[in-house]
Amino acid sequence: MRELPEDLKKLDERIKTFKKQSAKQKSVANESDFSRFSRIGFRVGTEMLSGVLAGGAIGYFLDDWLETKPLMLIVFLFLGGAAGFLNVYRFAKSEEKQREE
Repeated sequence: MRELPEDLKKLDERIKTFKKQSAKQKSVANESDFSRFSRIGFRVGTEMLSGVLAGGAIGYFLDDWLETKPLMLIVFLFLGGAAGFLNVYRFAKSEEKQREE
């Protein structure tokens, strides 16, 4: 397989750099503080709620199927909450990394 010529490599690097700068400028220029914080708050709430609801649903159906009424529901509610916290942590780290760039 042939390698790309040097001028095409340079052009590709310039295009990637321009796309990063353009995306950064768009996100910073078009978003007010209120909309940014609203977006972050909504995302955090959604992540937490979806984790708990999914865990609760799985626990409920496993309890019904295995006939272990409250046990699986409780276990999977805690696991869903932990998954929600993990998703929020990952989101917070990605937001922090994005703010540094």
